[in-house]
Amino acid sequence: MGNTVRFGISLDEKLLQSFDHLIEQKSYMNRSEAIRDLIRASLVESRCESDDEDAVGTITLVYNHHVRDLSEKLTEQQHAYHDQIVSALHVHLDAHNCLEVLVVRGQAREVKQIANELIGVKGVKHGKLVMTTTGEDL
Repeated sequence: MGNTVRFGISLDEKLLQSFDHLIEQKSYMNRSEAIRDLIRASLVESRCESDDEDAVGTITLVYNHHVRDLSEKLTEQQHAYHDQIVSALHVHLDAHNCLEVLVVRGQAREVKQIANELIGVKGVKHGKLVMTTTGEDL
């Protein structure tokens, strides 16, 4: 981490009030912490848009395990990407539905491709990819 630099910004009063309300809701200690987080989030989002960047992500899937061959199809796809899938969590939500959360690591393009393939399997009720960077340059 480098030297801390102070700078000033100008904001519309109403925007600042809304920002202060957000800071309070999220329990930030001060505006500087909130602004640092916003900047980091923007940098992470920008880096994840670049297909060649190293990225990590979580893929969340919800599905009915009674759908014919669905569990086997998901397992086969996960085995096809065993080098990129770091970890998997399987939770039984009720008598029919399961939740899987996969931690995936690789180039952003690979992480997106794996997520799209798994979410696109017939029978998956809902899926979502959340990506971030390795944090190395933040």
